[in-house]
Amino acid sequence: MINLNLFPSRQLALYMVRLFLTRSIAVMVALVLILMTLDLLGESGKILAVPGNGDADLWRYVSLRIPLLISRFLPFSVLLGTLIAFVGLNQHSEVVAMKAAGISAHQILAPLMLASLFLAAAEFAFNETVVVKASRVVTAWSDNDYKPIPRESGVLSNVWLLSGDDLIRAGRVSGQGAGFRIDNLVVYDRTGGVLGRVIRADSAVPNGGQWLLTGTRIYDAAMNLITKPGRAEALAGVTPEQLTLAKVDPTQLDYWTLKQRINELDRAGRQTDEARSGLAHKISQPLSMLLMPLLAAIAAFGLARSGQVLVRACIGMALGFAFFVADNFSLAMGNSGAYPPLIAAWAPFLLFLLIGETVLVRTEE
Repeated sequence: MINLNLFPSRQLALYMVRLFLTRSIAVMVALVLILMTLDLLGESGKILAVPGNGDADLWRYVSLRIPLLISRFLPFSVLLGTLIAFVGLNQHSEVVAMKAAGISAHQILAPLMLASLFLAAAEFAFNETVVVKASRVVTAWSDNDYKPIPRESGVLSNVWLLSGDDLIRAGRVSGQGAGFRIDNLVVYDRTGGVLGRVIRADSAVPNGGQWLLTGTRIYDAAMNLITKPGRAEALAGVTPEQLTLAKVDPTQLDYWTLKQRINELDRAGRQTDEARSGLAHKISQPLSMLLMPLLAAIAAFGLARSGQVLVRACIGMALGFAFFVADNFSLAMGNSGAYPPLIAAWAPFLLFLLIGETVLVRTEE
């Protein structure tokens, strides 16, 4: 007798979800621990090389990096966790028993898809409340060679701006209003595309229509001479708003703030392809977890005694890897303006949804 319900029995659905969640979380914890250990081995020397930094700063780095690793590798952990669960179900003939009870492949997957939807919502909330803040702080801290950074809100790092012929690089932009400041400033003073001077300053603050630079060193290309006036005025006509809009990194801004920045860029006539692609990807990236049970389903179906369980698991893993590669490639193309933002964010999702569904139907249904 065929079961026409969307989900199997309540007990079976809870059993499937428990297997799915426990194995996915276990894989995620293992991945994060391994990757965090490797990352810390590479960065601990740089952190401890700064006078005043100690064990507390190492733990601070770990606390900032772990949310980023969780956000990036949670979909991959869901893929591996689902594969592990399905291989176990297949080897113990539990899938055969479900099929014999009249439960279809889609009904077996339905509880996992629902659990994936809840995981996607949790990841989106986690990204918006924790990850964007951690990304902003750890990027500014690493760009400052792990020296102490101001704790003002709105910290941006490695900001580039073109003002006329001049190129301006701000190592770090922080603060608001009267407390707005630039650290590690470099100005490439050009005339007609020819470099005339390079102005470096430890910091700069607004001063009327210009900026007051401190710790200034000026290299004169014509005279091949470096002078150190200490204090100087420069950047006439450059406003703080130009610097805060010069770099809009979707990974460092929450959804609504990013949407507001896109509107500001539009009003300023600035390029918004990267920001719009990042905005759409904030939704599509967590929802990619819905694909993982579907792509891994090939490992669940087929007789275990056929000797192809490992082959099926490898095919499911290959499909998952292919999705992540396609997703990163499509996002890069969207950032460069080659793809429209919506296509860049959603095309891989829709493509692999069709591929996963096709493979499932042709092999099982």
